[in-house]
Amino acid sequence: MELYEELVRRGLIAQVTDEEMVRDLINNGKATFYIGFDCTADSLTAGHFMALTLMKRMQMAGNRPIALIGGGTTMIGDPSGRTDMRKMLTKESIDYNGECFRRQMERFIDFSEGKALMLNNADWLLNLNYVELLREVGACFSVNNMLRAECYKQRMEKGLSFLEFNYMIMQSYDFYYMFQHYGCNMQCGGNDQWSNMLGGTELIRRKLGKDSHCMTITLLTDSQGNKMGKTAGNAVWLDPNKTSPFDFYQYWRNVGDADVMKCIRMLTFLPLDQIDEMDGWKDEQLNRAKEILAFELTKMVHGEEEATKAQDASRALFSGAADLSNMPTTELDSSCLQDGSIGILDLMVVAGLCPSKAEGRRLVQQGGVLLEGEKVSDPQLRITGEQLQQGVVLRKGKKIYQQVILK
Repeated sequence: MELYEELVRRGLIAQVTDEEMVRDLINNGKATFYIGFDCTADSLTAGHFMALTLMKRMQMAGNRPIALIGGGTTMIGDPSGRTDMRKMLTKESIDYNGECFRRQMERFIDFSEGKALMLNNADWLLNLNYVELLREVGACFSVNNMLRAECYKQRMEKGLSFLEFNYMIMQSYDFYYMFQHYGCNMQCGGNDQWSNMLGGTELIRRKLGKDSHCMTITLLTDSQGNKMGKTAGNAVWLDPNKTSPFDFYQYWRNVGDADVMKCIRMLTFLPLDQIDEMDGWKDEQLNRAKEILAFELTKMVHGEEEATKAQDASRALFSGAADLSNMPTTELDSSCLQDGSIGILDLMVVAGLCPSKAEGRRLVQQGGVLLEGEKVSDPQLRITGEQLQQGVVLRKGKKIYQQVILK
């Protein structure tokens, strides 16, 4: 099966321009394509998986990826899918975040000579003269069309800043610049980026001629795609210091029954024939499918050894076995105890399960906290030093576990 047909079967393609040309390029390894990553945090999240795995699949078929670090566009802020303006970051923070992205991407993409490029749009965007930019590309954009774009609709109700309004022009300029300087003939991204991405395609054709061979692909980002990488209101990070391999594994182990096969199809590299055989799995077999999904993705991000440890720890929890050596652990200093014990709310804060005692109280009152497998109903509950010397297991919701041991 050729690559384009595989991407369709995996449910990854949402919209394309010039489908026949796109099919020919990527099936024959002729595409030089880019995906942009704005540096809004110091780690990529599980929500970046579709983009990262697409880059890997296309590179394996002989195409050349460009991972575009958004050092310039992050200074503006993408309004897509937002109801408020993004926090403004300093250039130093953006540069640091971009370096973190680079190290994580190298686990997915081969950046050796001629195989792929990693670029930073700060290298060209930050040197632009504003008046010259307006004269060069401003006439190619209709304000009326821009205001109708999906990426601006949510922001229009609460007020779209002029700063954010420029984002589409900046992103379009990226494609225009890389088309001329790096032979980039294709851009890929989430379906919510369709309007922004069409801007780049149209800019190239208006400035360089309608016969300019530049294409756009958007990945399917349905309700699961939009949820991906979020759990209990927190991001699921690829950085093991922010989301441990165990918690990462647990996130995928606990996806909904309706989503597990979709995630396996979209995100893993298991053969489609094998996945097709799993499509009819039900009940206990679905739990096996969730284990396969969690193991494959954890192995991809953290390596096979960490994936095996996370799987063993997860199975121990589900079976009630005592070996929890691979579970994330917080070592509690004895100075945290008062009269030989600590309150459950303080313990949750120390263990990183909630940011404040008020949030911990809310979780307890909602029945979302378990201690040693038993639901905590009293926010005044205290845990003794003797209990902590043996180690106690806290659980928040269905997915997040933490063992706490007294030093």
